Amino acid sequence: MRPRLHNLIFVFMALGVVVGGLLARVEGNPAWLGTVLDVFDFIGREVFIGLLKMIIAPLILVSIVAGVTSIPSFEDAGRIGVRTLAYYVTTTTIAVVIGLVFVLTIQPGNQSHAENLRAKRTAELEERRTEFEQATGKPSRDNEPEFLSWLAAREGETQSAAHEKYERVTAKRDRGTYQSFIEDIVRPMLMNPFEALARRNSLGIIFWSLLLGLACMAVGPKARPLIDLFQSANGVIMKLTMWLMAISPVAIFCLIAAVIVRQGPEVFASLAWYCGTVIAGIGAHVAVLLAICAVIGRMNPITFLRGIREAWAIAFATRSSAATLPVTVRCLTQKLGVRPRVANFTLPVGATVNMDGTALYEGVAVIFLIQIYGGMDDVGITLAGGAILVIFITAVLASVGAAAVPDAGLVTMVLVATAVHLPVYYLPFIFGVDAFLDMFRTSTNVMGDAIGAVVVDRFEGGDETVSEAASAESPEP
Repeated sequence: MRPRLHNLIFVFMALGVVVGGLLARVEGNPAWLGTVLDVFDFIGREVFIGLLKMIIAPLILVSIVAGVTSIPSFEDAGRIGVRTLAYYVTTTTIAVVIGLVFVLTIQPGNQSHAENLRAKRTAELEERRTEFEQATGKPSRDNEPEFLSWLAAREGETQSAAHEKYERVTAKRDRGTYQSFIEDIVRPMLMNPFEALARRNSLGIIFWSLLLGLACMAVGPKARPLIDLFQSANGVIMKLTMWLMAISPVAIFCLIAAVIVRQGPEVFASLAWYCGTVIAGIGAHVAVLLAICAVIGRMNPITFLRGIREAWAIAFATRSSAATLPVTVRCLTQKLGVRPRVANFTLPVGATVNMDGTALYEGVAVIFLIQIYGGMDDVGITLAGGAILVIFITAVLASVGAAAVPDAGLVTMVLVATAVHLPVYYLPFIFGVDAFLDMFRTSTNVMGDAIGAVVVDRFEGGDETVSEAASAESPEP
């Protein structure tokens, strides 16, 4: 009897952890290790994630149009949309609150290791003052604004040389809230639909798909051929997804092993409290989500977890809720009996705007850095009530603008950091463990999207269609 796909995925995930741990112990960085990592990247990132991303744009287009056109009326469509957005706003807010409670209670930035980091930074700042005075001939204490401007440029050059991610992160640091709203939300939504498809711009595709679906409903019977085309295309996309999943166990092995080799065990030593706080907060939020699934969605959490385990594993390994979207749709419709019209609407929207894990992580990360460096010469902020409120609001808003791709949380974190005047050149301190934590927050994002679909489906009378949808489940590859 051939083993089930989800069992193979978790077996290969465990093998990836073991092999990655063994390779991380290799000393001297031999040439063959680089070749092994190149092979892992080719299979995992280039082939597997590339194939999943290949079908993201058409999937969003056809699934939303198919979902909207299967809704009986405009009134029903509006009701589903309101319920979906209400759920997403609520759970994202809960996630940020949980993150703030954990980071303020555990205080990872006030532990013993943080005192050493603060002392080291204090000494560095004194060296920078000496460098400034030698370069300009001016006393730094009497020319504080000029010194801080010089320091920002000096630290930026150092970080960009050491971290290739830094340039991506700082590209948006000087934008205001209004400019960020226009550039990250309004303009992408109003992009030419063909350009949006070419660029895999999820917001633009979603907005156009909603308009197209509603227009088909308004036209009525004359639009039936177009509606049938999108309904058929949606089934074809799901079949393609099943084919792609055939290589998922090997691809996940490669992705997990590569992350562990590159991160290395030593990077977690100084950031152990921080990692523990993020993971504990995410664990608490997962418990809340499962409670919502049981109480409001009226689905047994064990049943739910069994139904989405493939999607969860793909999200954990790929660190992309967008790349996981085809698998998530398949798991919800074929294994958990969620109505396709609900899943096809809620999941693409959720993969774009619902980032519970990312929102939680951003609040924890910024407060962690302020706990360590707050009150220093170049960090003129401490954790007062006003600062915590600003972090709460911006973390919720920034998560909406986060792209559903790896490392996107780092980019939007700039909005949270700059809102409380934390210099962005402190962000690279947490880059070393970001890929590791990204696995947890992305899989949480996907779980939140899936539970949202279950909850909305329950209010849409989904219980009546569970047996019918489950009976249509296709065999696993």
